[in-house]
Amino acid sequence: MTFVHCPVLLQEVLEGLGLKPGAAVLDATVGLGGHAEAMLKAMGPAGRLIGMDRDREALELARAKLSDFGDSVIFIHGNFGELGKMLDQAGERELDAALFDLGVSSLQLDKGERGFSFSREGPLDMRMDPDQETTAAHLINHLSPVDLERLIREYGEERWAGRIAKVLTRGRPFSTTSQLAEAIRSAVPAGARHGRIDPATRAFQAVRMAVNREQEELSSALPQAINRLKSGGRIAVLSYHSLEDRVVKNCFRALAREGVLKLITKKPVRPSEQETAENPRSRSARLRVAEKI
Repeated sequence: MTFVHCPVLLQEVLEGLGLKPGAAVLDATVGLGGHAEAMLKAMGPAGRLIGMDRDREALELARAKLSDFGDSVIFIHGNFGELGKMLDQAGERELDAALFDLGVSSLQLDKGERGFSFSREGPLDMRMDPDQETTAAHLINHLSPVDLERLIREYGEERWAGRIAKVLTRGRPFSTTSQLAEAIRSAVPAGARHGRIDPATRAFQAVRMAVNREQEELSSALPQAINRLKSGGRIAVLSYHSLEDRVVKNCFRALAREGVLKLITKKPVRPSEQETAENPRSRSARLRVAEKI
């Protein structure tokens, strides 16, 4: 299967990071290597990039894509919530820049067997790192109704979380994406459905975020990355969900008040109409950039 990868807000990321020849950069979510390739070209042959990802398959595809850069790239399999420890193991103490491209990748969405999308039949998996134990099926089939409702309400910002949790609790066990999606749709009143957004979207997103502990890992990773930046080094974060963006915004603003960071983007940068037309998955993207003082 061939995956077409379109790095989101690519020029805006490069301009925001302001990479110089010979820089040391962390790509904490290297994915399929689109942003990484552009950053390596911008830094020249003396630059080096640490490419990190929790998805082994994505890491191997990035390794193949970036093979021409040789020893300029170090690949690390792991969760960015532990990036400080992983950078120590790689012998990288200080960084000139760091990039986080959050959320789920095209590789994960487009493979039905990964279970990330209700538009493709597959098992209820949703693990970004298939080595971890907790799957979507485990959460859906074992959480109490109260905890299931809280998960859907907090991570999905879903007003019908209570109804959905009751339907899922009565209908358990679930094992496939289509089973889960149909149950969620049946819980959402017909009059509450708007436009082309599938009623299962928010709850699916909530389960994925819970399976991968995305909020918690991001809250842990950002201060670690900022701590590794040199004075004048920059951090850029691409988020695709209001909860993610809120974590980034609050972290950056708090550290700006403490005199640790200077905000480069006062408001998040959004993709142009042309980019969203060419790459619809970019439409919810928000880019924030800050500089270490």
